Amino acid sequence: MNPSIIIADDHPLLLKGLHDFLVEGKFNVLASAQDGNSAYNLIIKYQPDIAILDIEMPKMSGLEIALACRNNKIGAKIILITLHKEPQLIIQAKDLNVNGYILKEYAIEEIKICLEKVMQDEQYFSPAIMDQINKGKFENEEILQAITPSERKILRLIAKEKTNKEIAEILFISIRTVEKHRSNIITKLGVSHKTNALLLWAKDHQDILLK
Repeated sequence: MNPSIIIADDHPLLLKGLHDFLVEGKFNVLASAQDGNSAYNLIIKYQPDIAILDIEMPKMSGLEIALACRNNKIGAKIILITLHKEPQLIIQAKDLNVNGYILKEYAIEEIKICLEKVMQDEQYFSPAIMDQINKGKFENEEILQAITPSERKILRLIAKEKTNKEIAEILFISIRTVEKHRSNIITKLGVSHKTNALLLWAKDHQDILLK
């Protein structure tokens, strides 16, 4: 038996293309929406087996819908379909236990495979996405090898927006030592010397700095 499906995308042509493709494949498409709030209401109304959602939509994003479904114990399996390859979005999707994550550029080739996997209670992330994740892991390992434990402590404090003076007081070192560490870190990471560049880097990499 084919799963019941809700689909949502704020681009009408892409939504129609996905709808027609699924219908031609004999999938049971219950309804479609062009914004996140409407999509979530359809999920509540129809209780579909699967919801295929664009990540970036007005009113609610695909990730926000996934979170709402999880918090409200709604059993629909969530497949996100998107143009976005940013690692932090992928990590958010994984943290929410999203069932599928497909790039729009590969959607036609991958949607049926994804649906089959998801209906077997398996996750499916586009191979191109997994390459991105693995690349990020490799880069993070290299970063961790380059940074000393002392520099990592300082980066964690920088991420919390502590000043050089505050960092010096917390770590019981001189401001001059903090400045030297900052300079070494910037050189190792290849970060710009512009104001706040290191702060932005530290905020973006807080997860690996906790290791």
